[in-house]
This record gives sequence, C-alpha cells and structure tokens, in this order.
Amino acid sequence: MTYTAMVIGGGIAGTLSAIALRKAGMDAVIYEAYDKSADHAGAFLTLAVNALDALRTLDIDLGDLGFDTPSIILSNGSGSELGRLSYGSALDDGTTARTVKRADLYRVLREHALSRGLRIEYGKRLTDATPTGHGVRARFADGGTADGDLLIGADGLRSRTRHVIDPEAPPARYTGLLTLGGYARGVTTGSAPGVMNAVFGKRCFFSHTTHPGGEVWWAANPAQSTELAEISTHEWRARLVELFRRDQGPAVDIIGATATFLPGWNTYDLPRVPRWHRDRMIIIGDAAHATAPSIGQGAAMAIEDTVVLATCLRDQPGVEAAFAAYERARRPRVEKVVAQGNRTGAWKALNPLARVPRDLIMRLAMSHMARTGHDPSQWIYDHHIDWEPVAS
Repeated sequence: MTYTAMVIGGGIAGTLSAIALRKAGMDAVIYEAYDKSADHAGAFLTLAVNALDALRTLDIDLGDLGFDTPSIILSNGSGSELGRLSYGSALDDGTTARTVKRADLYRVLREHALSRGLRIEYGKRLTDATPTGHGVRARFADGGTADGDLLIGADGLRSRTRHVIDPEAPPARYTGLLTLGGYARGVTTGSAPGVMNAVFGKRCFFSHTTHPGGEVWWAANPAQSTELAEISTHEWRARLVELFRRDQGPAVDIIGATATFLPGWNTYDLPRVPRWHRDRMIIIGDAAHATAPSIGQGAAMAIEDTVVLATCLRDQPGVEAAFAAYERARRPRVEKVVAQGNRTGAWKALNPLARVPRDLIMRLAMSHMARTGHDPSQWIYDHHIDWEPVAS
C-alpha cells in the first residue's frame, strides 16, 4: 500500500518516520512546531547498537559523528568499581555504541530527509486533527490546515496527538530526577577515551566520558521532589559541588572545568499509554512510551518504531490493519524497556541505608555476569528488525 503521511514533530522519531516511509515507497511531510529545528542545545546521547542497527536499515550511517562508547564502568561514591557492562555486542562489522551531540544528530537526519526529497514545514504546531472519511485533516495554531492519508504523532512527551487520539490519555510521569550536564576542558579523569563512567555517588548520580580529543562530556541526575525551576550556572555549580564533595573521583574537578552548563531538564517516563491509534492517527516514540534516560534507550526505541511502522504500512492491507500490527509488534518490547529504565533510574536516588545493599547486589550481579558471560539485559541490544517482508 502507498500513502501520504503527515508527520507531527521534526525530532528523531518524526524525521526518521518520514525517511522510513519514503524508503517503503510512500510520501510524507514533516510538520515541526518550532520556527527552527527542535534541537536541544548541546545535549548528548548514547546510541546503543540496536539503534545503530535500525539506522543502518534506513541506509543511515552516522560516519564520524560523535565517538565510540562500547563499554560502561559502574562505580560508587567511594571510588569502588561495581562492574563493567556494554551497550550490546558489536555488530558484524565491528560497529559499537556511539555517543553523539543531539544537535549534530538532528542535523544529519534532516540532511538525509531533504536529500530524499522530503518536505519539512516549520512553525506548524498541531492543535487538532479529525478524520475525513479516507484520511485525516490536521489543524495548526497558525490557522493553517493540511490533509493526508494518515497522521503520525511523533511530537514527544507533551504530545498533542496523544490527547487528540484519547483525551483521557495519561500525561508523562516525573521521575523525581533532574538532568544537567556540560562539556569540560583541561581536566583529566583517569579514564580512557570512549569509556562511559557511571558513578552512583553518595548523594547524586554522575556520568562522564572523554572524547578522543580530550573534552569531557558529563551529566548528573540530582534527585528533586518537585520539577525544575530555572537556576543559573553559578547556582548549579555550587549545588553540584556540594552534592559530590564527599565522593571519590573527578566529578568536582569536571564541574569546575565546565564554563557553561547545559540547560537542566526534568526527566519523565510514560509507563503505559492505553491507546496508541484511532481514525488513521497514531503516536510513536516518546509520545507513546517515553523511558527514563537511565539505560540509553529513549532514542533507540523511537528509531526502532519508525522502521517497524513503515514496514507495517507497506505490508498490511490498510491503515488500521497496519496500526494494529505495529502495536502488536512494539507494545510488549517498549513497555518492558520503560519498566527496566524506571527500575534502573530508581537506583540513582537511594538513601544512605539503601545504597549499601544496592552496591552489594550490583557487585554480585556484575560478578555473575563476568563468570558466565551472560548479560540479562542483552535482549534490549540484540534486537534486530528485518526490513524485507517475511516469506509466508
């Protein structure tokens, strides 16, 4: 089947949805709410091997974007190593996880979209959408409208599409953690370039990795019962130094070597959205199943979504059949990933008494994995999506 889709949102899920549909022989127009690209200034993310495998399916190679981060070292605030993990086994050609700046990733994806003849319209904030019998009509805040055979809501945590489909849909859930970070220069961490260091500090979680060029990329997750209010870099620096001053490791030095912090943000997840589609409208990515950023799978789940949705629309006999097939394929996996992310995130903000058994459990689990070679989270990273139809 061939369709013309309206894609709401010009981030990772939206741009890749349009690219995947074009590869499947369909057309799409991306409608982005902001007047310019929706880049999150300077923030970075790690793309695990399942994300890179799905990108490869769409003929997208990130090339020299970012740098390889194949392994993770877990430690505690006393400087004791708890264990080592990876973001999945390397792909057949040696490809491993990569850490990239979000703005760079958006730029590359937009370039791919434009090179394939796809159109992006900016300043188009969705306000409503209604079925038209054989399609959907979208209405935007600027008074404009657009029509298509179907509508894909890739409009993130505060998705308007989600509430158009189901006015009773749950909102995103605040996890109780903030995220902030930055880029430090002229500081030595004692860690090799490309290793992600995850430190379960005495009062706050801290992660850092060193770019091959020497710059240190870092993030912290202070626990806070209420959502973030605007705080200056000076205030953040003082607050973080206080949180990490009793920890062993380079956190305080890295913070001191950071000229400007990235704007902080609240972290959310969406444990379960009961309804993903209605009347030729569907939600994907964070609009349907946001996961806390504790296992590096938010972007990966969105990327996988776009490949699966395109194949379902290509192979199923109608939009509703395609949407139903997509949900059957995706819901069990993404909800399991969201639950895993929530459990892992909860370990970042434990009280002093709970940290002792946490560290013991992690050491035992890491030791068992090292002895047996079995990583119980490997199901996340080993996931592969076949682009070609399965022979019946």
